[in-house]
Amino acid sequence: MLFFVDTANLDHIREAAELGILDGVTTNPSLMAKEGITGEKEVLKHYRQICEIVGKDRDVSAEVISIDFKGMVAEGKILAELHENIVVKVPMTREGVKAIAHFTEEGIKTNCTLVFSAGQAILAAKAGASYVSPFIGRIDDTGWDGMKLIKDIFEIYGTAGFETAILAASIRNPLHIIQAAKAGADVVTCPLSAILGLFNHPLTDIGLEKFLADYNKANG
Repeated sequence: MLFFVDTANLDHIREAAELGILDGVTTNPSLMAKEGITGEKEVLKHYRQICEIVGKDRDVSAEVISIDFKGMVAEGKILAELHENIVVKVPMTREGVKAIAHFTEEGIKTNCTLVFSAGQAILAAKAGASYVSPFIGRIDDTGWDGMKLIKDIFEIYGTAGFETAILAASIRNPLHIIQAAKAGADVVTCPLSAILGLFNHPLTDIGLEKFLADYNKANG
């Protein structure tokens, strides 16, 4: 399973890269704004910087703002021309699916975002999306089981032979990452904090503390 960091924070992306666990990045205008990145030129520049940090052959999802087909296509073309790593992120709407089909014909990779049902995931795959992004945490917030959606999509894609990768999004914590892996997600995208949480276990801390104590005792 691949690890994408869901952020526009360059320091977080660098840290994930230095750990050797970074496979890609997802970001959007909201995350850009949190980092104080506003204005079209600055946003495009920031996308280039992200691509340079992640390195070759690692996807960076860049989201369109338009909600109509022509607008999405125009924006997506600009984004795709920024860097070979760019994947154009498009919302799960009628216009979005049309845009995904267009990008597929043009050889441009896409990430269909804001997916909340298996039916939507089927439409995205039929249109040729490179990734489909079910929003696990947001589904859980409504009282439904987000991980069941991952399992359903995994089963459907396997049966139908769809090649679209399942990208589990809206990941809230380390447990979500484990559950998504078990459910069949190809990718998880989440804040760096959720990934770093996988390091933590009290027995590891106790074991390391004992090892160091024994070493210090043996060596004076």
